[in-house]
Amino acid sequence: MRRFPVAEFKAFPKELAVLRTLRTPAAIQDFVNGFEMNFTGRRHTYASPLVVLRTGKAHCMEGAMLAAAALWHAGYAPMLLDLKTTNKDDDHVVALFKEGGHWGAVSKTNHAVLRYRDAVYRDPRELAMSYFNEYFLDSGVKTMRSYSAPFDLLKYGAKHGDGWLTSRGDLLNIAAALDFSRHFQILEKGDARKLRLADRSEIEAGKIVEWKK
Repeated sequence: MRRFPVAEFKAFPKELAVLRTLRTPAAIQDFVNGFEMNFTGRRHTYASPLVVLRTGKAHCMEGAMLAAAALWHAGYAPMLLDLKTTNKDDDHVVALFKEGGHWGAVSKTNHAVLRYRDAVYRDPRELAMSYFNEYFLDSGVKTMRSYSAPFDLLKYGAKHGDGWLTSRGDLLNIAAALDFSRHFQILEKGDARKLRLADRSEIEAGKIVEWKK
């Protein structure tokens, strides 16, 4: 694995100093939790870790990108996992990490569900499926339909000194590449009709949020 490109942060010593304090996945999760939720409205953003550190706001993918950057600096491979849903719900992205042969995830979410996962899962599928029963609408209908293969951010290096770590522009290329990357379907045809609705207590718990619009 390539080493974290410290030189890319040469012009941003304050932000690099912050990354240096984040040495474990749990510490990274606590840090990401502190960012205000980025309610993007009509114009959906895909800000780089540098921009997120400066604005103090992030939605799930922006939080996952920042977490991946911090994990990379801490010695882990920078990877994402995409969870896709029906067209009535929103996809979710987490940062993957691997410890002792097991997989975990750092997650930026505004809700009481779809959160951090300790590294206790044998493979990415097992980890992804741990989110399945948490992923539902206010009606109780479960919406998760597929998950991506681990998405390696090492493929996206600096270009003209402005890579995904420190880009001032939206990371649309990475968002698109993740969206079109290999995904694995969870349900067979007709299986969705057999799914039990989330019950009332689950639905009420799912409505708990950290940040108000």
